[in-house]
Parts: sequence; C-alpha cells; structure tokens
Amino acid sequence: MDIISFENLFTLQNGIALITLTTLEIVLGIDNIVFIAIIAGRLGQAQKAKARLVGLSLAVLTRLMLLFTLTFLASLTTKVFSLGDHSFTGRDLILIAGGLFLIYKATKEIREKVVGHESELDIDPSARVTFSSVITQILLIDLIFSLDSVITAVGMTDNLPIMALAVIISVVVMLLFSGAIEEFIDENPTVKMLAISFLLMIGLVLVADGFGQHIQKGYVYFAMGFSLFVEMLNLRAARRGKEQQG
Repeated sequence: MDIISFENLFTLQNGIALITLTTLEIVLGIDNIVFIAIIAGRLGQAQKAKARLVGLSLAVLTRLMLLFTLTFLASLTTKVFSLGDHSFTGRDLILIAGGLFLIYKATKEIREKVVGHESELDIDPSARVTFSSVITQILLIDLIFSLDSVITAVGMTDNLPIMALAVIISVVVMLLFSGAIEEFIDENPTVKMLAISFLLMIGLVLVADGFGQHIQKGYVYFAMGFSLFVEMLNLRAARRGKEQQG
C-alpha cells in the first residue's frame, strides 16, 4: 500500500478514484448526518450548530485516525470466537454493538414522539441532556460509521493520500449541507419520525451484518430514498391543501 508517497498523485486513475470514493463517502455519511441532527436537536438552539460542527469534526478525525492505523483495521478481520457456523471478528462485534446502540436510541426517540413526555418520571427530559453527553453519543456512533466508511475506502484504492483527501472533502460537503438537513428535519415532524425510522433500519442492518447476514447497501438506500420521496409528496399535498383552504 502506498502510505506516504505522493508521487504520481494527480493522475487520471487517481482522479477517478477520488471522485468515486468521495461520492461514496458522502452517501455513507448521510446516516451520520441524520443521527447528529436528531441527537443535536435535543440541545438548545444556541448549541445545535456547535454540536453539529464538533460532531462532524470528530467524524473526520476518526476516519483519518483509522486510515493511518491500517494494521489495526486488518486485525479487526481476524476471528475472535465462533458461534455455530459463524466466526465473529472484531469488526463484527463493533457493528453489533453500534447497531444495538442505534436501535436503542431510535426506539427511545420513537417512544418519546408517540407517547410524549407525560410521565411523572419524565417531566423534563431535555434538562438532563447536556452538551457533553450529546458529543459522547456522537463520538461513539462516529466510530461505527467511520469503520464502515474507511473499510470501503481501503477496498477501493491503495493510495492513502487519495483516501484521506476523499474523507476530508466528503466531511466538508456534509458540513455545508448538515445545517439545512437539520433545519428541514426540525421543521417537519413527520420527516423527523421518518429519519428516526431510518436509524432503526440502519441499526438492524448493522446487527445483521455483524452476524454475517450481509444486506446490500443499495437496497437499503433505495428503500430510504423511496420513503423520502413518498414523504415529500405528502408534504407537498399537505401544503397545497393549506393554500387552498387559505
């Protein structure tokens, strides 16, 4: 692997690899943006932007750290233990843990949206949400999403500078659009519920992947895209109905 050499960096082959890899990194990073938007949404208005900036900064640092520890990444593919016919690796265990965490967070968010905060034990949940706790959650999930992202990068090219550049560009793009995405989610409660359901589905996919049941990401993203398209039609129809009534 070309770790430190920058010779012949700007070639047509590397340019194509950079564009392709950057696009994939952005697509893979959508999950992260949705998670950050939902978690940061529990903070006050003044801290949302700061949490989003810190969260995406941690994302790029985590990805670059993993890129420069390729030996560690390789060790994650070695067998840790076996259960039945499936051999679990370090990567599998991380994916399962991350998937369970996403399932827990998504289920908790859905319950609060459906049931509300009427419980006597849950009078003011936002009072217990701190900036540090939000950043800790973002850091944990960044590690899971970064692992998937970096493994994709390593599988596409053996040029470390290209991988690092693709990661940096993709996070910059995500940072530019994350505010608009977060604002859109906050302004549309039904879209927020849809985004939370996406997190639930992603969690299930991660757990399944950890147990050796690999689900093609194309199917997952198609389902998410189709659901979002239908929701956009519903929002447009609702907006048109309000205009006609007005």
